[in-house]
Amino acid sequence: MNRYPIWKYFLILAVVAFGLMYAAPNLYKPDPAVQISGQSSALTIGPDVLANAQKALDEAGIAHFGGEVGDKSVLIRLNSMEEQLPAKEAIQKALGTTNYVVALNLASTTPQWMKDIGASPMKLGLDLAGGVHFLMEVDTNTIVKNNMESYEQEVKSKLREAKARYRNVELVDDREIIARFRNDELRSRAMSTLRKEFPQLQLRESGSGENLEIRATLTDQEIKQLEDYAVTQNLTTLRNRVNELGVAEPIVQRQGRNRIVVELPGVQDTAEAKRIIGKTANLEYRMEARPDELVSNKEYFEYRDERQAQMYGGAWLERQIIIKGDSVTNARVGYDESGFPQVNITLDARGGEMMHRATWKNVGRRMGTLFIETRFEPVTEIDENGNEVTVQKRTEEKKIINLATVQSALGKQFRTTGLDSPAEAQELALLLRAGALAAPMYFVEERVIGPSLGADNIKVGVQSVQIGLLAVIICMLISYRVFGLAANLALAVNMILLVAVMSLLGATLTLPGIAGIVLTVGMAVDANVLIFSRIREELRNGMPPQTAISAGFDNAYSTIVDANITTLIVAVILYAIGSGPVQGFAVTLSIGILTSMFSAIMGTRAIVNLFYGGRRVQKLWI
Repeated sequence: MNRYPIWKYFLILAVVAFGLMYAAPNLYKPDPAVQISGQSSALTIGPDVLANAQKALDEAGIAHFGGEVGDKSVLIRLNSMEEQLPAKEAIQKALGTTNYVVALNLASTTPQWMKDIGASPMKLGLDLAGGVHFLMEVDTNTIVKNNMESYEQEVKSKLREAKARYRNVELVDDREIIARFRNDELRSRAMSTLRKEFPQLQLRESGSGENLEIRATLTDQEIKQLEDYAVTQNLTTLRNRVNELGVAEPIVQRQGRNRIVVELPGVQDTAEAKRIIGKTANLEYRMEARPDELVSNKEYFEYRDERQAQMYGGAWLERQIIIKGDSVTNARVGYDESGFPQVNITLDARGGEMMHRATWKNVGRRMGTLFIETRFEPVTEIDENGNEVTVQKRTEEKKIINLATVQSALGKQFRTTGLDSPAEAQELALLLRAGALAAPMYFVEERVIGPSLGADNIKVGVQSVQIGLLAVIICMLISYRVFGLAANLALAVNMILLVAVMSLLGATLTLPGIAGIVLTVGMAVDANVLIFSRIREELRNGMPPQTAISAGFDNAYSTIVDANITTLIVAVILYAIGSGPVQGFAVTLSIGILTSMFSAIMGTRAIVNLFYGGRRVQKLWI
């Protein structure tokens, strides 16, 4: 009686070995590091970049080791986290900001053989391991400028329809439209038209003689609405981009009037995160300008591909935009008939209608795909007090990806070709899929942040697990003697399995998650208490020891399963309706329930069977 077949012991040993193997990476502390990657995914990062970065660190007197060249990035390990920011600044100064992104990172120290089997440390939440903090500022002036440029074209169109002939209409300082007229009659007609058509514009008359003017600016309320729209749209887009990166429990929230905070806990590739988050890329589709088109109605753009740029230089496109990237609802990477990468694009209803309207009239003409990228580079200037200040200089690059002949009218679905590599196609698809930014953004601050709840709280959290575990072990030993020892061994196995499963699933451990572990410790021995109490009861009723052991485990089984399943249902509901820390607690609790059922029922019984199974026992130490 009370003997397991040999295969059950091997099964339990295999599960324990599995747990030890996948829990072990959590013992290896990561090294602070800086990571260098390209602004474009098509840029090759090689040993020469590593050499230049190491030279910059040597000149700055910053100790480093373990330079690694990856597929798309270079990683340099440092001795302490305090040296990360100085190292980043030294490397960025040496390499420049045009082509390279330098970001803070944590380099894994997990042995390669563990990585090969898929073993990796647990993801820690921002309140435990910290992460990377980005403070970004939305360039709200750009969205005001873009809207004023649009109004400029609409003002010209409405004045022509009203036959209010103007001398010229121009946008001044990106915020004011000035329309000039030869006489007061034309100006009055124009003023009446503009008041009717553009209530969001604030109009005033100026000038004299034959140079009469109407000056139009946006109202303060309209400017505030545009700024709110830009920040809200960028918030949504950033959340989508962070989700595309697969970052666990990120924080993306508004701060003040035009700033956004992005916090990425336990992120592994901060350079990639920074490049994707900070990327302000968009597309515009325009028809190629006819040879006899007025210069005022067309613009010249160079090709983005270096080979095409050398052969053809560039091309003239119409100023009128058919659609922009904000009309894109989906974008996926594919390959054309020749095996070259392309992006398959799906538009929203309005975008599809505009594309159809523009292309069915222009079958046989070429349509250009314009790639627009906005960058901000830190520039040192002298302020009015003679002090050096760092300002963000905005540069916008517009280049042609491809020019393709319109074979037939296009609709909601079409494809963009002419991309250099699958990596570039993947990046463009990600940016379009995540959504276009309503206005450019630049990084105001970047730093590695420590635990948001403070080191003392973390220390107390870890101590609570240790104290709880120690108290349970002592209590079980005093109350149940040998059986208590078996329960404690099973509890240790339970903790190992809990950490292993969380590491394997990529679950994020937060401070509320630690509370879930403490609760799991109590629940794991609770099952053993039920079993051992039943064994005691059977012994008091005069049942032989071996029979009492068997009855205790068998009769308590259904009670344990029922109790744990009801708790598991609550944990699942918590995860479904909760967010952030609540989800962290629910995940840890759910995994702990499953591992504790295995360790309490199978693990404890296996150990008890080893002690007492198949022997003639007169008394149980329980």
